[in-house]
Amino acid sequence: MKRAGLFARRRGSRLPQAWRRPLAVVGTVVALAWIVVALAAPLLAPHDPLAQELPRLAPPGPGHWLGTDQLGRDILSRIMYGARVSIPLTLLLVALSVVIGGLLGACAGYFGRWVDETIMRLADLVFAFPTVILAMVVAAALGASLGNAVLAVLVVAWPAYARVTRGLVLGVREREFVLSGRLLGFSAWRSLRVDVLPNVTGPVLVLATLDIGTALLLLSGLSFLGLGAKPPSPEWGAMVAGGVEVFDSWWVATFPGLAILTVVLAFNFLGDTLRDALDPRTAQAIKERAL
Repeated sequence: MKRAGLFARRRGSRLPQAWRRPLAVVGTVVALAWIVVALAAPLLAPHDPLAQELPRLAPPGPGHWLGTDQLGRDILSRIMYGARVSIPLTLLLVALSVVIGGLLGACAGYFGRWVDETIMRLADLVFAFPTVILAMVVAAALGASLGNAVLAVLVVAWPAYARVTRGLVLGVREREFVLSGRLLGFSAWRSLRVDVLPNVTGPVLVLATLDIGTALLLLSGLSFLGLGAKPPSPEWGAMVAGGVEVFDSWWVATFPGLAILTVVLAFNFLGDTLRDALDPRTAQAIKERAL
């Protein structure tokens, strides 16, 4: 018993203190739960999300635990299948924003001069417009579809990563180990890839985690406005929009909205925890408070 307790304490001590806080645990559990739901939706969903086989606008109860919509479709099943649409597209959107914005920002910060001016003026042009309005304009110009909605959000999302990465690279490129590599004959691209980028990934990763919730809200908002997913696709934003038409049946819009809320909060908690874990001073302060 003593050995088992000692082993458990040693394992627990390996986990950073930031990840043992209640919000970190809640965020991790909720995010993992939604990922499992997205992966196993065909096994977990009680009904076909497109089947119109249940009573219309039936309130939550046995056989349809979250109620049905105006076409007699099971809302719980549609939310589960909606996770297979909303969550992967949001993660893909953030990943593309990190890659595009991070590479452009790294080039701007490392090479400077006309490269920096061109990329940053382009980013400033995007920043000059309200994010939601610009995303709506791009989505409307490209045509209402889920793919075009992802592209529209990508257009407004990459400049934030470019600006953050540029600032981080500006602070690293004059460090001794980077200058030493250049003196040894390393090419600019090798120095950027080997010496600079590994030292700026932490803050960019934190920003990406925090930005997952924002990306999901933007993507769902475009679908809510009719610029994203089209019926009968079980996408959360489109489901909320469908609930507006039958406002008296509160469950039609409430439960998809709660799904969006829980995912946004979960990844915000994870982003805050990741930031605290990667910041040495914050991590030390959390450890001292725990002691």
